[in-house]
Amino acid sequence: MAQCVQSVQELIPDSFVPCVAALCSDEAERLTRLNHLSFAELLKPFSRLTSEVHMRDPNNQLHVIKNLKIAVSNIITQPPQPGAIRKLLNDVVSGSQPAEGLVANVITAGDYDLNISATTPWFESYRETFLQSMPASDHEFLNHYLACMLVTSSSEAEPMEQFSKLSQEQHRIQHNNDYSYPKWFIPNTLKYYVLLHDVSAGDEQRAESIYEEMKQKYGTQGCYLLKINSRTPNRASDEQIPDPWSQYLQKNSIQNQESYEDGPCTITSNKNSDSNLLSLDGLDNEVKVDGLPNNFRTHPLQLDPSGDSSNSIDGPDHVKSASSLHETKKANAGIIHGACLTLTDHDRIRQFIQEFTFRGLLPHIEKTIRQLNDQLISRKGLSRSLFSATKKWFSGSKVPEKSINELKNTSGLLYPPEAPELQIRKMADLCFLVQHYDLAYSCYHTAKKDFLNDQAMLYAAGALEMAAVSAFLQPGAPRPYPAHYMDTAIQTYRDICKNMVLAERCVLLSAEILKSQSKYSEAAALLIRLTSEQNTWKGMDSDLRSALLLEQAAHCFINMKSPMVRKYAFHMILAGHRFSKAGQKKHALRCYCQAMQVYKGKGWSLAEDHINFTIGRQSYTLRQLDNAVSAFRHILINESKQSAAQQGAFLREYLYVYKNVSQLSPDGPLPQLPLPYINSSATRVFFGHDRRPADGEKQAATHVSLDQEYDSESSQQWRELEEHVVAVVNRGVLPSNFHPTEYCLNSYSDNSRFPLTVVEEPITVEVAFRNPLKVPLLLTDLSLLWKFQPKDVSGKENEVKELVKGEPEMIGTEVVSEFLINSEESKVARLKLFPHHIGELHILGVVYNLGTIQGSMTVDGIGALPGCHTGKHSLSMSVRGRQDLEIQGPRLNNTKEEKTSIKYGPDRRLDPIITEEMPLLESEAGVKEFHIVQVSSSSKHWKLQKSVNLSENKDAKLANREKGKFCFKAIRCKEEEVATQSSERYTFADIIFGNEQIVSSASPCADFFYRSLSSELKKPQAQSSLHTEKQSIEDTMRLIQKCNEVDLNIVVLWKAYVVEDSKQLILEGQHHVVLRTIGKEAFSYPQKQEPPEMELLKFFRPENTTVSSRPSVEQLSNLIRTSLHYPESFSHPFHQKSLCLVPVTLLLSNCSKADVDVIVDLRHKTTSPEALEIHGSFTWLGQTQYKLHLKSQELHSLQLKACFVHTGVYNLGTPRVFAKLSDQVTVFETSQQSSMPALIIINNV
Repeated sequence: MAQCVQSVQELIPDSFVPCVAALCSDEAERLTRLNHLSFAELLKPFSRLTSEVHMRDPNNQLHVIKNLKIAVSNIITQPPQPGAIRKLLNDVVSGSQPAEGLVANVITAGDYDLNISATTPWFESYRETFLQSMPASDHEFLNHYLACMLVTSSSEAEPMEQFSKLSQEQHRIQHNNDYSYPKWFIPNTLKYYVLLHDVSAGDEQRAESIYEEMKQKYGTQGCYLLKINSRTPNRASDEQIPDPWSQYLQKNSIQNQESYEDGPCTITSNKNSDSNLLSLDGLDNEVKVDGLPNNFRTHPLQLDPSGDSSNSIDGPDHVKSASSLHETKKANAGIIHGACLTLTDHDRIRQFIQEFTFRGLLPHIEKTIRQLNDQLISRKGLSRSLFSATKKWFSGSKVPEKSINELKNTSGLLYPPEAPELQIRKMADLCFLVQHYDLAYSCYHTAKKDFLNDQAMLYAAGALEMAAVSAFLQPGAPRPYPAHYMDTAIQTYRDICKNMVLAERCVLLSAEILKSQSKYSEAAALLIRLTSEQNTWKGMDSDLRSALLLEQAAHCFINMKSPMVRKYAFHMILAGHRFSKAGQKKHALRCYCQAMQVYKGKGWSLAEDHINFTIGRQSYTLRQLDNAVSAFRHILINESKQSAAQQGAFLREYLYVYKNVSQLSPDGPLPQLPLPYINSSATRVFFGHDRRPADGEKQAATHVSLDQEYDSESSQQWRELEEHVVAVVNRGVLPSNFHPTEYCLNSYSDNSRFPLTVVEEPITVEVAFRNPLKVPLLLTDLSLLWKFQPKDVSGKENEVKELVKGEPEMIGTEVVSEFLINSEESKVARLKLFPHHIGELHILGVVYNLGTIQGSMTVDGIGALPGCHTGKHSLSMSVRGRQDLEIQGPRLNNTKEEKTSIKYGPDRRLDPIITEEMPLLESEAGVKEFHIVQVSSSSKHWKLQKSVNLSENKDAKLANREKGKFCFKAIRCKEEEVATQSSERYTFADIIFGNEQIVSSASPCADFFYRSLSSELKKPQAQSSLHTEKQSIEDTMRLIQKCNEVDLNIVVLWKAYVVEDSKQLILEGQHHVVLRTIGKEAFSYPQKQEPPEMELLKFFRPENTTVSSRPSVEQLSNLIRTSLHYPESFSHPFHQKSLCLVPVTLLLSNCSKADVDVIVDLRHKTTSPEALEIHGSFTWLGQTQYKLHLKSQELHSLQLKACFVHTGVYNLGTPRVFAKLSDQVTVFETSQQSSMPALIIINNV
């Protein structure tokens, strides 16, 4: 638990003090009201004795009492209402908040450094108020009145007669059956007569004479003359007198409801002469009995009958209670208490309390204890005193006590006032109030046994509770703290007696005791026991109590020897939740913020989202809008694992809160928006006009555009070309200050210098956005944010212009009306600026309205808010903001200092210098259409036979930027065709798409082909192996590898229709593509090789350094090609013949130039349910396995029959084919590549 101002040894005695009633005449009240105080309030700062006092116990032993305190209060004849107590406790907690600038404790536990509140004054205030506001009950006497002060004024006409009337009134209240409240300790209550004398206005001699008469009648120890008001009110401002009442009244004005300026009870003015005075403590001065005010009807915690009967603090009314508290404090702050009192008067009041306690109260208590002791001895037949007989009571055999579950519920049992059991309890309570804990423990222990024997569970629980506390407070700690007593008492109060107030008192006391013994785990468990959602007391919701206890449990976990940080955070979350339900928004926010320290950045994203969401909502409720925006922002910028619906709710909450914040300062700077993410380093800047696809238009002569990726080789070629041109212009010398022109700046370009761009030429900035959410984002009015410093023609700088509402005469800004980014989508936006003036431009970022699409979702009953319709999409809500483009330059690594530190160079791609107009090199060309005229082939072994999907005799046309797909069939060349060819033995074949054939073997196609072929032959060839023993293996490898090789050269002849200088030209050309291997792509131009991925360095020990000569499985699987020939559908009358037989032809082609042994296995290998579902109902008839021998490049046909018993769709591609070279061992045998699924439809006729 958090540190408390008081130790538990100070807390408990201050919580249970002797109670004294005060009954004042109207004149006496008037005198005290001159100081804005009631008589009870007047005594409050002086109610603690400044010195030790002594008394003798029944054994005549001297007993010392330290720091004794008494509680004086006005007589109230109605018990407090539970609803009023609930409101009172709620106000006390809401009025106690952490002090600003309070230094928190820093607790280091593992990886956590937590700032935790050192104290919890709101809990201490709640505990103090709770203990003070407990109503008196019949089963205990701790807060029953022991004495009554009868107070009158010396200015009364007949003071002695007034004392008599007050005495009669007290007697009537105590002994008349009409009054069940308040409770009195014993029938013979001590009456102490006090005569108030106004020094500044009264007759002192008369007062002294009256006091003498009082001493003769009531004795010197039963009366007192108290002189007050030594100065007049008009002198109150002349001298500054300490105000000891403020600390009590500010704390207790709401607790006691004695503030006559602002009280929840009905207050009426006196109709008599003192009409300017108000009633105190809810006392009604209108009704008189025998000239006395009948002011005992209403308790200060009585609710206003005109108010809400439900008295709920968990509804919207909790705001009123907090505001009433503020108003009360504000009203009390302007009041001067004790304005008519001097320091001498303070000493007189202090002396009065001393005299009352020494001469009146303590002798009365000592006498009562002796009387009770004598009564108990006589009734029980015991000898001597109870104190001396304690050992005898606890000695001997003990009867085993029944457990709580075995006892019956007799909590409603009532003892008569003269019952011996109650007399023992009275004596125990009296001893406890005067700090005689040894004797108190003995009495409580004895009473506990009697109550348990009678199964009076309410009485037994009370005795157990106080016996445990007495045992703990015994000097010298003769016995350990009996925590099981408290556990039994709590269980009895809660489960049998259904009294949550008494159970809560047990928990509060026991937790403090356990904490003082460093038993934080037991204290935490005890506190958590009383925080169930179902725990209620007379309709009083337990949220406030549960919140406070959960928070204290959390502090127990963090204060352990080994702090339990996660349990601390979890219980702080629970406390924050219950605070929120109780209407304590500030405390709820504080708890969530405390717990956030533990969950933040630890990977618990869902918990972090929940906490931030709650912090955002609570902050918004408390009008802490900046904190609310910050909390919701954290939810959105983290990689959320929430569902799309929950993310949508988070986003709408953020937009709603942010909109309220922006409305508070509409003219303020645009804040940073968290969404969408911007990859600043991927920003690209293009200077110049876009490429225009229209035919015949002139375009800038550049190789760069935003539609193509950065090509370092092409950029280097253009850079060299530019350097060559510049060198020619400068007579072969390249100027030292020459820098290549950069049209497009990106992360690969050199951005260390300010780029140059020309006025009136657009600047295009490509911004890379990413939406991390699962809901779409709609950006409206999206544009670039910039700052511009114009220069005149002479180069003189002018005033800096920044885009706020736009400066179109300087820089034109393109605005994108709508930009939609779908869920989890990455998308680029190209935004343009149009410079109209020379100067320095700085592109700062982007500005836009962030919103969601209306009606995209509804979460937790929260629908989309009404919005405006713009363009294609309807916004539910949007807010205006910005995001800066902050690009980090390259890391510097040139000098020693740069290598030994982390420094980054500048990146100036967003800071162009606008120069005057310059000449622009343009070209005018456009390809309207491509015509594929002819496709030819050249190979030693293969030739194109036909086009599969295009009709011959028709041109194959490709429009601008259009793609086309062509499919051809190639067959092997016959041996005689190969022999008749030239020495190169290449076969040419043509497939014509136009109107005429171009002979590829005689045209420039063949010349280009043979030239390229000769360059390939000039490359160094691998030397043949000299080891004859390996020759056969290498030959075999070569045969197998050739199964997958085609070496087919494709020649594409085309015509291009080009527009240039408004004229149409026809260009002819050819492309050559070499297909070397089946299954691999081939291109007419060299492809850019991607750099290999970086791999971790691995160390290994080579166990076998010899290279395997065995062909790979992939190579072996290409020996045989298979195909199935069958009808696509087959109809059969199953009602006539149950078996359906379908002929199927299996073609096997030997792809190698060697003999191959083949095995065809028709058995179904797989047994998976999916496979059985497809082909489990058909089978192959005849042989299940065939062994074949295929010659070199032989094609063999195998006739099969498939048998079906049902209609359906079947996959016939189940035969497995194994092959090996005939002259090799079987270890080379491997399964051949399976054909594509062969589906057949079986129908019923």
